[in-house]
Amino acid sequence: MKVLLSIRPEYANKIFSGEKRYEYRKNIFKKKNIDSILVYSTKPVGKIIGEIYIDEIIEDEPNNIWVNTHEFSGITHNYFQDYFNDRELGFAIKIKEAILFDRPLELADVISSGKAPQSFCYI
Repeated sequence: MKVLLSIRPEYANKIFSGEKRYEYRKNIFKKKNIDSILVYSTKPVGKIIGEIYIDEIIEDEPNNIWVNTHEFSGITHNYFQDYFNDRELGFAIKIKEAILFDRPLELADVISSGKAPQSFCYI
């Protein structure tokens, strides 16, 4: 099963360049059979630009996640700390493979509403 995940363009670009090998989330999918993610690069791009395949999802205290993933985080420690802001639990999606599409897809081609999810939606 797939999800559609909204990611800011600067971080989406880092994923597809290989600089960012972890995507951090405060909350994660309830369904456990998710194996890939369609990446919706938010405005100003506003398109689905590629697909990432999940190696594993790490669930831990944010400080532990940072210690184990920071080398390929693609973000600063300050940004990471601000994002998790006193949370006791966080998630890091470890990316196995990232495939950038030759031609980006329109949202309406994938989801009938044509509207970007705030965080993610199941496909």
